[in-house]
Amino acid sequence: MAVKQDYYDVLGVPRNATEEEIKRAFRKLAFQYHPDRNKDPRAEDRFKEINEAYQVLSDPEKRGSYDRYGRVVTEGNFSDFGFGGLGDIFESFFGGFGETPFGRTAQHAPQRGNNLQSHFTLSFEEAVFGCKKEIEIQRIELCPLCHGIGSQPGTNPQTCPECHGAGQVRKYQRSIFGQFTHITTCPRCGGSGTIITNPCPQCRGKGRTKVKRKLVVNVPAGVDNGHQLCLEGEGDAGLNGGRIGNLYIALSVKSHDLFRREGADIFYELPINFTQAALGDEVDIPSLDGELSLKIPPGTQNGKVFRLRGKGIPYVGDKGKGDLFVEAQVVTPQRLDGKQRRLFEELANILPEAKLP
Repeated sequence: MAVKQDYYDVLGVPRNATEEEIKRAFRKLAFQYHPDRNKDPRAEDRFKEINEAYQVLSDPEKRGSYDRYGRVVTEGNFSDFGFGGLGDIFESFFGGFGETPFGRTAQHAPQRGNNLQSHFTLSFEEAVFGCKKEIEIQRIELCPLCHGIGSQPGTNPQTCPECHGAGQVRKYQRSIFGQFTHITTCPRCGGSGTIITNPCPQCRGKGRTKVKRKLVVNVPAGVDNGHQLCLEGEGDAGLNGGRIGNLYIALSVKSHDLFRREGADIFYELPINFTQAALGDEVDIPSLDGELSLKIPPGTQNGKVFRLRGKGIPYVGDKGKGDLFVEAQVVTPQRLDGKQRRLFEELANILPEAKLP
């Protein structure tokens, strides 16, 4: 008599796990500890425990009994659980190594093309208003001569005589744990299932070629540093009819001489003199839409910020714009002529002493 480890612990699932959760846990652990994949001497015993736990927890009647009476005490070996060999179970559950869960070999399944990356730098104005930029990339495309088949035009690939088109070869081996199926990529066709006897002269049988392409990129208004554009279907060609990858373009934006940017808002520092600050004035200021008139009210203090709504940068892919913030900077003259000095001295005599508000 041997007390078995808790089956829920073996599979790493909670006691209220669903059938699907138990199934997923078993698949993951079985792949990890199968003796044909894991050469650790202890993997075989671990694999044995995993299968035993799954046989109980995947059967509603056995699981119910196990939940009612606690840990299961068994005699004998795995035959007590109603199955003949671990290899047979693994084969029926996964379809053998080298196959996808959908029954198609990985070599035959469509594979999406690689995504590509590029980068370019924009001026401040290009980022604000949007623009068109031409870039050159190097990517993999289907061969224009054989259209991706790999054979010389007028000929077709032949079925591989080694694997008969399966792309895989199987070998069977029996052990004390049952029958194991070893599935490996066909050494003759490399998993494609076909043999190209007359290779295409342009791609040399690969079906794909590397080419340089010039693309015109539409940059939307309002992009900023770190923004990334995605051009769908402009990456590498896929395999076995798989989708074409995408092209991702990272953007950098140069700074501006007058404006500081924060998101969709821009900031401008407006220099004014003492009289403009004290008496008020109306001045022209730069903006993204050209010069604008701004009223400086009397008594304007240094650092006063004026907000002009909707005079900022367009929101990317949306309506509306950010704002323009104008900060008044009262400039103290560094040099005075004689007349200016006398006037300031007269003013100093009649102005009250400055106090904080």
